Amino acid sequence: AVVSTQSTGEFNVVVSFDPKPKAGEWNGAGCHTNVSTLKMRQDGGMEHMISAIEKLGTKHKEHIEAYDPKKGADNSRRLTGRHETASIDEFSYGVAHRGASVRIPRQVDKDGKGYFEDRRPASNCDPYTVTSRIIRTICSLD
Repeated sequence: AVVSTQSTGEFNVVVSFDPKPKAGEWNGAGCHTNVSTLKMRQDGGMEHMISAIEKLGTKHKEHIEAYDPKKGADNSRRLTGRHETASIDEFSYGVAHRGASVRIPRQVDKDGKGYFEDRRPASNCDPYTVTSRIIRTICSLD
């Protein structure tokens, strides 16, 4: 972020971290977050991934609020359910599903272990807040 904003004057460009800086029919920008634990990366890891993903679904609203500095207001312009985005109002997950809240890559499904991608965080999120919210949920810390 710092390099991007410092370079703008040199190249006469503008940088925006807004999830949808220009209105219209397009998907906007997110901060898709890849998630794994040791157990998810080991044989039989898919079971642990599904368990974690289902926990995320039980706290969807809390995650939406944590993934956007305006508690979901910015992300509501991006997470419309169109243009390879999930609806901000509903949690979903699936294999190779770019329109889901959480996507499990096809190769991960084939291998039965690996990681998943939370596609809900906004491009202007605080990555530390996102990481904290995910860990608190999937490790049942709150």
